[in-house]
Amino acid sequence: MRPEDFAPQDQKHLLPQAGGELVYRCLGCQAALGIERLLYTCPHCGQVLLIEDQAFDRLREIPGPGWRRIFDLRRMLNLPALKGIFRYAELLAPVIPLDSVLYLGEGHTPLVEASARLKAAAGAEFCFKNDGQNPSASFKDRGMAVALSYINYLVKHRGAGQVLSICASTGDTSASAALYASYLAPAVKSAVLLPRGKVTPQQLSQPLGSGAMVFEIPGVFDDCMKVVEYMAERYQVALLNSKNAWRILGQESYSYEIAQDLDYDLTGRVVLVPIGNAGNISAVMSGFMKLKELGIISELPKVIGVQSEHADPVFRFYQEKDPGQRVWRPVTVQASVAQAAMIGNPVSMPRVVELARRYEEMAGSERVSVVQVREQEIMDHMILANRHGHVVCTQGGESLAGLVRARELGIVGPGEQAICDATAHHLKFVGFQQMYFEDSFPPEFGVKPRPELRNQPQEVAALGEDELPAPGRPLSGQAFDKFVQATAQEIARRLGLEER
Repeated sequence: MRPEDFAPQDQKHLLPQAGGELVYRCLGCQAALGIERLLYTCPHCGQVLLIEDQAFDRLREIPGPGWRRIFDLRRMLNLPALKGIFRYAELLAPVIPLDSVLYLGEGHTPLVEASARLKAAAGAEFCFKNDGQNPSASFKDRGMAVALSYINYLVKHRGAGQVLSICASTGDTSASAALYASYLAPAVKSAVLLPRGKVTPQQLSQPLGSGAMVFEIPGVFDDCMKVVEYMAERYQVALLNSKNAWRILGQESYSYEIAQDLDYDLTGRVVLVPIGNAGNISAVMSGFMKLKELGIISELPKVIGVQSEHADPVFRFYQEKDPGQRVWRPVTVQASVAQAAMIGNPVSMPRVVELARRYEEMAGSERVSVVQVREQEIMDHMILANRHGHVVCTQGGESLAGLVRARELGIVGPGEQAICDATAHHLKFVGFQQMYFEDSFPPEFGVKPRPELRNQPQEVAALGEDELPAPGRPLSGQAFDKFVQATAQEIARRLGLEER
């Protein structure tokens, strides 16, 4: 629909107007810093930042049901700037005018209910939110849409000149950053740093295909991140990792979509999110709190972070129940099938600590947990989910394994319904599936396939080699009929079929 097709009373708030008073808020010294330039840490104390709208109270002038109607009506618009996550512009980045919004098809990823058999296997009611259906095939596009829209705004309206974006990545971030930057070329150029040999071939192909300069360096993601941080402190570059607070804003849209797709009723809901650099779980909590503050939802869902035992610093931190006794210690990661979450020193950890505190304070009860799962469980649950009609990556398998563990621990109770985050498309991690089917995992992963979940192609050669078709040597006539009959009969035999 076009805006003029709506009833007059609905047109007033249908199109978001640029506004708000956004500042960077330091989580350390609480300084409020202007957003005129890109900042990643506080220049006073070095702590990470959140973006805060100091005029947020103006949004309370519209009651919660009013905001629900606005967001629902915007679903019907055909304006590109509002087709994606900027449907929720007032909650994300209201300072960005619609002419600067970059939309490549991100957002609106579906909630796909698990089949009855998969629910029974997991012991819980749940669905997957399939974020692999974003343009670069991962949830990272949510944050990039806002971060690059803001850069686009600075170029178009603030005379920023040419911008070089840079990020460290385990694969998905680089793919997303390169894709969105390429859309804004030549105003924006892209460079990405990857840990050599720690990114799947499918993920590596994405930034290369988008034209980014790709640098492979020794070590793991944490080593790449340190190099990128060093460069961001000394050179004129736009850092696009989740240390960039604009990224966190975009990823809040995950919460907004869940709420809208569930008709804003989150009673008895549980959201499971794999933890890598900790930006996503930070954004999810922040998003739900904004909805609660405005009366758009009446109850905060439980939020459960999931980590592999091979990269579990957040889990270890929260093992100490007394907040006053908790001590943050990065860990040395081991090889993990959940490559996007293979991070031992997540840069957004200070955000997690602060936002989890606020979340539980707003909820009035314990609502944030972190569980640990084994590599074996991640692979088993990824294969199990895909065996039952889903398109789930290893991180999605991690989420489902986390749900099963949370049920065992009593964190998820009977009658509660879960949303598991499938962060990326299954095909990005298909190499791990192949290793599972072939039983070829290196020992450091600690993964052995369950026989009932393995699958391999079966070769069918029902006749002698000289009786089979081959490239450049087709069969015809009786020879071809004989080949068809013999092959069909052999397949029918293996399938246990009887002739009619």
